[in-house]
Amino acid sequence: MGDIAKGVLGGAWTLLVGWILPTALNLSVFFFAVAPSLHSAGPVARLWPTTQAGATLLLLATSVLLGLVLSALQNQLYRILEGYLLWPGAAYDYGCARRRQDKGDLRDRLKLMRLERRAEQHDGVLPVIATADLALLRANPRITRAARKDRRRSGVQRALLSESLARYPIDDGQIAPTRLGNAIRRFEEYGYDRFRLDTQVLWNELTGTAPEQVRRQADLARTNADFFIALLAGHAVVAAAAAAALGSARADTPLLLVTAIVLGCLIPLWYRSTVVAVDEWAAAVRALVNVGRKPLAESLGLALPSDLEAERTMWALVTKLSRLPYNERRSALDPYRSGGGPGP
Repeated sequence: MGDIAKGVLGGAWTLLVGWILPTALNLSVFFFAVAPSLHSAGPVARLWPTTQAGATLLLLATSVLLGLVLSALQNQLYRILEGYLLWPGAAYDYGCARRRQDKGDLRDRLKLMRLERRAEQHDGVLPVIATADLALLRANPRITRAARKDRRRSGVQRALLSESLARYPIDDGQIAPTRLGNAIRRFEEYGYDRFRLDTQVLWNELTGTAPEQVRRQADLARTNADFFIALLAGHAVVAAAAAAALGSARADTPLLLVTAIVLGCLIPLWYRSTVVAVDEWAAAVRALVNVGRKPLAESLGLALPSDLEAERTMWALVTKLSRLPYNERRSALDPYRSGGGPGP
């Protein structure tokens, strides 16, 4: 009973902090800055409370209701911001090409700094291949312009470039058209890249068998990203409402303009904050894969091989068995069933 209560309270916490709280913040801005200009509108005038207590109750009830709606729509919100939903084909292709170039530039800038540091340590003498790479990088005008700034960076600032590169998936074929899409895609591909464990296919099985603390950590880490997503979406709606309210009869034009402009300027900040918040989410999912593979294998009646290549083969077979219709080739999983698999 205690475990059930703990699970319910944990789920309520992620819902409250991730979706209801930012919705309440957005509605507070709407009630203070936009709603007074709409009091002359018939439906608003009839529904608006006449007492302070009524307005507070309306704010709380609406926050909970809209927070639940946003939570139910979270997959669609994420997909829009990741670049998978409602994006025209041309915009999607352009975004992917741009992000692919950004990733390549970051990789080249870091490589240039490493080669220049090696050259300094060895009095300018480098192996032939390294010398050729250094000349090629210096011939790239984009890298050269960025390198001038990079040389003035401190060690901590240079480490931030490595963090930025780490927010991209390893496989260039997995590049998404937005920074958020790539920040999320890099941990979606982690299990498959390392162990051939497709977490997209086996997510429910993995979270259902992983240690509770690790599973809880992943849920809490996602809550931070949810908070900024809900805040961003609400800002966009309230800013649009403020712009639309400029045409009302009792419009407070200066307040509405300031509200629309300030909220519009904050949207990129919340987007950037979401991308940074995904770092903790990615670390939690990485831990989930690393420590959750063994209990997952045991729950599936499999023995985790001691050989890494054999383990990769096993998870590839498990993924195919879950994702594709059964055929006789799936019997290749038999050697891994309860009793140990190939490997030394």
